[in-house]
Amino acid sequence: MLTIWGRKNSSNVMPVLWTADELGLAYDHKMVGGSFGGIDTDAFRAMNPNMRVPVLQDGDFVLYESNAIVRHLARAHGHGSLMPDSLHDQAHADQWLDWHKTTLTGPMIDLFWRTVRCQPDQRNPDLIAQAKGATEKALSLLDAHLACRDFMVMDRLTIADIPLGTLIYRYYNIQVDHQDFKNIKAWYARLQDRPAYRRNVMIPFGTTLAEWDELERSLV
Repeated sequence: MLTIWGRKNSSNVMPVLWTADELGLAYDHKMVGGSFGGIDTDAFRAMNPNMRVPVLQDGDFVLYESNAIVRHLARAHGHGSLMPDSLHDQAHADQWLDWHKTTLTGPMIDLFWRTVRCQPDQRNPDLIAQAKGATEKALSLLDAHLACRDFMVMDRLTIADIPLGTLIYRYYNIQVDHQDFKNIKAWYARLQDRPAYRRNVMIPFGTTLAEWDELERSLV
């Protein structure tokens, strides 16, 4: 059986859990990282010397890096569903997985840490505005891409939607004024219709560091 290592409120672990759920895969889930600890052991370091989550274990096969795991699961179990059919569509899906990491993740995580993961009395409005501006500059490109399509690639959910869809939940649940991205909102609504998205991505994280810590401790 597959084993997925990583706390389920991590934006890097969520895409892996969502992918496995969409594919109907059976797996054992190990809650490690964050307040759960468990990543600074010799056993975990042997699986991932970076001591970060997620990690996928399948017998003797071990893989880390979130998007690499998403790709692997879809290639192994999702042809005709999460994995696009043609080489060109697969290439476009890869393009958006890379864009997620190179363009959107940095400013989005910056915005998240300067709001939710920062004590209220230590928040810097100028730095929050800067992070929000960089995030929404990237999201404007995503919104334009979604103007004529329901999903990122093809006419169905694929791996291209999964990491991006995880960050979109974060964006719309951070307490800032959100730009009116009509196409992203419509796509986000379609994602919310999926039970696997609701189970694995729509996990409350609060509005303050104290709420984050309390909600993380409540996870099982």
